[in-house]
Formats: sequence, C-alpha cells, structure tokens
Amino acid sequence: MKMRSSLVLILGLFLLTACGEQPLYEKVYSFEGKKWNQEVKPEYKVKIDNLAEEYDFTLSLRTTTDYPYNNLWVFMKTIAPDGTTAREPFEIMITNPDGSWIGNKTGTIVETPLYFKRRKLPFEGEYTFIIEQGITESIVTEVLDLGFRVEIAKKED
Repeated sequence: MKMRSSLVLILGLFLLTACGEQPLYEKVYSFEGKKWNQEVKPEYKVKIDNLAEEYDFTLSLRTTTDYPYNNLWVFMKTIAPDGTTAREPFEIMITNPDGSWIGNKTGTIVETPLYFKRRKLPFEGEYTFIIEQGITESIVTEVLDLGFRVEIAKKED
C-alpha cells in the first residue's frame, strides 16, 4: 500500500511538471479524406489583449509520407480588429533536396512547423487568420491537418 501511494505521488508530480505554460491560442483544422481543396480556407480567431507583449506564432502542417511535393505554398490573410487586411505568401518546406524529411516524422505522419517569432501586434481585439493553399493544383492530397498556435514570447535573459 505504501508503494502504491508513493507511485501516485510521483505520477502526480510528473504530471504537474510536464504541463508547461499553455498557449494563448491553439486550434487544429483537419481535412476530410486527406485532401486540401483550394476552396477550403481554415480560419483562426485570436483575441489579443496586451499590446506590450510579443507573440510567437506557429503554423503546423501534418502530411503523410505519401505527400507528393517537397513543399507547400500557403497564403495567410490577416484581418486586424480595425478591419485592415494583409495577405502574405509563405513556403512550408517539407523535405530537404535529398528527400529527407524536414519536420518530425512518426510512422507515416510528418509534422512540419512554420515559425513566426516575436511579433508585436498593433491593435487590441480579435484577429482573424485565414490560411489558403497556394499551389496550382486545385486539390493537394495527403494533407491531414493544419494547426495554428499563438504563445506569448518568452522573455530573453
């Protein structure tokens, strides 16, 4: 009985220390049938309350190892709380020139992140981020999901 309560205590301490800071925002959009049609534009709404903070943004693309290209172009449309918009292209590199995976591969799934570090935002309120796939094919196959994460940037020492 004493060993069991010690095990529960150790497990509880592990869980408390394993749970790091929670992101300000995190959402994953899953694609039906592993296909991203150009008409499908995942949308993420993030509320920003503190303009003094810098924010780290991460876009995470998960594909299968059967993904037919070495990259994926996306457009990120940003709508600020004041209604202004911006649309920027970004390339997500999925494989190196030698064909090896850039992202983290687990079995037949590859997760490739695209980082936007230390960005300040000009307005308080709700920002909308819309992601469009930007290649010439109307449907990209072997795409599982697209995650969007926002964290308050950690202070550098």
